[in-house]
Amino acid sequence: MIFNQKIAQQTAEALLQINAIKLNPKNPFTWASGWRSPIYCDNRIALSYPEIRTKLGQWLASEIRSQFDSDILIAGVATGAIGIGMLVAQELGLPFIYVRPEPKKHGRKNQIEGQLSPGQKVVVIEDLISTGKSSLNAVQALREAKSEVLGMLALFTYGFPQAALAFEEAKLPLQTLCDYPTLLEVALAQNKITKTESDNLSDWRKDPAQWTP
Repeated sequence: MIFNQKIAQQTAEALLQINAIKLNPKNPFTWASGWRSPIYCDNRIALSYPEIRTKLGQWLASEIRSQFDSDILIAGVATGAIGIGMLVAQELGLPFIYVRPEPKKHGRKNQIEGQLSPGQKVVVIEDLISTGKSSLNAVQALREAKSEVLGMLALFTYGFPQAALAFEEAKLPLQTLCDYPTLLEVALAQNKITKTESDNLSDWRKDPAQWTP
């Protein structure tokens, strides 16, 4: 669920402007999963643009401020959300930690980096939601560390049905700055894609494993 339609449109405009999100239905990308995809998203690019990263961090921080008490901790999912998560924590004046995909194989073998005590309330920041697997893996690590995870906020979601189901089963509220339908709406309005391409892009999200350009 997006917070606000106006902010969703502004987020889409910003991410398209800096090519953090690329749409190429004619020559699709290939994901690590093997899926052929007409979209590629790397929101870490936003960190190289001070004005844009500041806005994104402020929008996320404002939503957290309006929904949660101040007695919380911000956690970023490594590696993509470490930067934006730190910006959010800084904006709110709150402690920050980040969660690795798995424990380190040396040193203290930490999966969670930073100071986390049992019983602490945590809001998780993510840059991108695809299937939700890696995001919820981080949540599971936090729960195993006896923290109370209140919810997750992300920059963008593809809105795959399997992700919605995974978050529902994990009993974790998810909210995002921007979503896939808004992205297509903005891209079409900016003439970055045609109506036919927009329809094809919509079809991809329904069944990405079987989609063909």
